[in-house]
Amino acid sequence: MDLYQELILEHSKRPQHSGLREPFDGEAHHVNPTCGDEVTVRAARDGDTLTDVSYDALGCSISVASASILAEECIGHSLDDVRGTYAAMRAMLTSKGSDPGDEEVIGDGVALAGVAKYPARVKCALLPWAALTDALARAGVDISSEATSGRTA
Repeated sequence: MDLYQELILEHSKRPQHSGLREPFDGEAHHVNPTCGDEVTVRAARDGDTLTDVSYDALGCSISVASASILAEECIGHSLDDVRGTYAAMRAMLTSKGSDPGDEEVIGDGVALAGVAKYPARVKCALLPWAALTDALARAGVDISSEATSGRTA
C-alpha cells in the first residue's frame, strides 16, 4: 500500500485532536451536500496564535483524515501560517493533480494530493478547511484573500 494511502487511513482511524473542546472563539458547522460529510470545527486563539482546533467529523476517510491533518498542521501556529497552510492545501487540492503539494508547508497534507484528480473528493478534503476559515471569521479573524498570501515561517 502506498505510504500516502496509509497516512490517510491512519488519520481517519485515529484522528488527532478530535472531539469538540472549550474554550473556543469561533465555531462553524459545514456539510458537503454531495456526499453528506459533516464537520463542526472550533477555533481558539490567543492574539495571533491559533491555540486550539477541535472538531467533530462525520464522513468518509478523506474528510476525517483532512480534519485530523488540519489540526496537526495548524494548532500552535500563527494565523499567518494557518492562512498560508490553507492556501497551499487549497492550491494543491484544486490543481487537478498538477500541484504535488509542499510537505514543508502542509506536512501530512501532501498525502491528500491524489484527491485532486477526483473533483467530488476535493470537496470532502476541503470541508474541514472551509469550516476552519468560517470559524476563524466568526472569531473576528481577517480571512480575506489578501491575508492568505502565504506562509511566513
